[in-house]
Amino acid sequence: MNRFFTEVPTNIPYEGTASRDPLAFRYFNPEQVVNGKTMEEHLRFSVAYWHTFKGSGQDPFGGASFDRPWNRFSSDMDIAKATCEATFEFVTKLGVRYYCFHDRDLAPEGQTFSESCKNLEAMVALAKTFQEQTGVKLLWGTANLFGHPRYTHGAGTNPDVHVFAYAAAQIKHAIAATHELNGENYVFWGGREGYDTLLNTDMNKEARQMARLFHMAVDYAAKIGFTGQFLIEPKPKEPTKHQYDYDAATVLNFLQTYDLSDHFKLNIEANHATLAGHSFAHELTVASDAGKLGSMDINRGDLLLGWDTDQFPTDLYDTVYAMLVVLRQGGLGSGGLNFDAKPKRGSIGTEDLFYAHIGGMDTFARALLIADQIISDGLISDFVAKRYHSWSEKTGKEILAGNASFEKMEAYINKHGEPVLQSGRQEYLENVINSYI
Repeated sequence: MNRFFTEVPTNIPYEGTASRDPLAFRYFNPEQVVNGKTMEEHLRFSVAYWHTFKGSGQDPFGGASFDRPWNRFSSDMDIAKATCEATFEFVTKLGVRYYCFHDRDLAPEGQTFSESCKNLEAMVALAKTFQEQTGVKLLWGTANLFGHPRYTHGAGTNPDVHVFAYAAAQIKHAIAATHELNGENYVFWGGREGYDTLLNTDMNKEARQMARLFHMAVDYAAKIGFTGQFLIEPKPKEPTKHQYDYDAATVLNFLQTYDLSDHFKLNIEANHATLAGHSFAHELTVASDAGKLGSMDINRGDLLLGWDTDQFPTDLYDTVYAMLVVLRQGGLGSGGLNFDAKPKRGSIGTEDLFYAHIGGMDTFARALLIADQIISDGLISDFVAKRYHSWSEKTGKEILAGNASFEKMEAYINKHGEPVLQSGRQEYLENVINSYI
């Protein structure tokens, strides 16, 4: 396959840190073994169909700036077929094993629902052929329930049951498409599941609607034999003022409230974390501590801008902290590291897509090596263990076992007096991290 990216005639090679070739990896060596697994097994990279191949360079203040060769066809379906071919050419040359898509990225919306379904079926057949030819796999699929005007007031949370039914039918076909392509996960992203004003909103009703939609999805997956992991991707705002899947803690509470915890994990995105006022590592830790970290969208935002900029991940500190969480929980299972990222509006060349992904892959590969060394050396974990050591002693154990009371705590204080303040040594720990980077 060498039709759309002729500037890269062969696969991107690993050349090591001495390389100055911009179309070569300096840190990502897929065969290198790190803590018993290859780098490729640790870093299950996935290319996002929507940003990489359907992105136009449009931003909140300007129209399209990218002129992609796969868009230069006369019909929507011809464009879709060319885009699919370009996707597999790019992914194989980059050396990535996975891709992800929304249903309306893969296949265009038709004049009727039936036509949309036929378009999707045709494109799934083509993608399946390309998967068989290249060995590339589908990490996850999802449905675009935010782009069409019918979803202006939400999909699962829409006040009109007619729209809810349309969303459910669309999800049905998106799950079936993911199943047909042996997708390892299916993601729910509530693009417009939120509100702008409480004056016209019944939050309780909308939450119950969304829960029913999820239960219907669980039932349908069981019916067709889809065993992939269901994932929910938290997002705090944009386009609505308040999204119901605001952050990891909010989603976990929702799943617990509506008896869905057994069926869902979380897909955490870096830029969504910062939009919620959290760090990427915080959101990953919240999900991981609950046993619900299933996958990651790897990008970054610009803290000086107020929207979801979805830039490629090049912040080494951010990626090291992320990989510390992933390694400590033993990996992501069926999940992966999806590049939900787009080149900047001015990066108009197709070669810029390679530069962006190479940079992100190298950053995470380097972060993997650093995080593994930090965990192996044990300096951070030993410090944390010592900081909490009193909780493993008699009184701490009694408290955690439910065998303590306020009266016992008062007796403890009367015996031991004032606590001795201990240093958190934050600066020291930051210096430790710096020494690895």
